[in-house]
Amino acid sequence: MSRVCEVTGKKPMKGHYVSHANNKTIRTFEPNLHYRRFWVEGQNRWVRLRVSTAGLRRIDKVGVEAVLAEIKARKAASQTKGR
Repeated sequence: MSRVCEVTGKKPMKGHYVSHANNKTIRTFEPNLHYRRFWVEGQNRWVRLRVSTAGLRRIDKVGVEAVLAEIKARKAASQTKGR
C-alpha cells in the first residue's frame, strides 16, 4: 500500500542526506501516517482512515463528515477526469 494521507494527499518526497564533506546521497522524507478510526454519527459506523498528523488536525477543525465529503468529491473528480 502506498504511503499517502487520505485527507491531505501528502506523500513521500525525495531529498538528500548531506555529509560534513558535502556529499549528497538520495533519501526519502516519509509523511507521518497513522491508521485511525473515526466515528461518523450520520452513518452510525466507524470509518478507518490512514491520515497524517496534519490530516488529524484538519479533522479536529472541520469535522469528520466534512472531511469525508471532501474525499468523496475528490475521488469523483479524479474518476471523471480519467475518462
